Amino acid sequence: MKPHEYVILEVARERERQMTAEGWSPEHDDREHRRGELAMAAASYAAPKEIFSHQKICNGETGHMFYEEYPFNQGRAVIERQPRRRQLIIAAALIVAEIERLDRIDPKESDSTEWCFSNTPTPPRSDR
Repeated sequence: MKPHEYVILEVARERERQMTAEGWSPEHDDREHRRGELAMAAASYAAPKEIFSHQKICNGETGHMFYEEYPFNQGRAVIERQPRRRQLIIAAALIVAEIERLDRIDPKESDSTEWCFSNTPTPPRSDR
């Protein structure tokens, strides 16, 4: 097996673990993560530092992108407990989850990830 094949196998195993051990089913992803949250979580795991928020009103709702407690309000400490290489494997598996989610969308339906992005960053919290 070539070195890159081992890494791809690790990513596939992590994706399987996310579904079986964590219970993050395709149905859950389709229902709860329609605004690119899986890709945002992947970016947070892949980033060497915190990623701060951008927000915009989206069809009457406030949409948050890249906020400091990401992913899923667990805090940066959750990410940093993992070794750097493991963070990247998790990030890659989350990207796979987002690709799978996109593949399940009916092409006639619009994907809502695009309309929540904005160029106005939320200022970092001052209590740090």
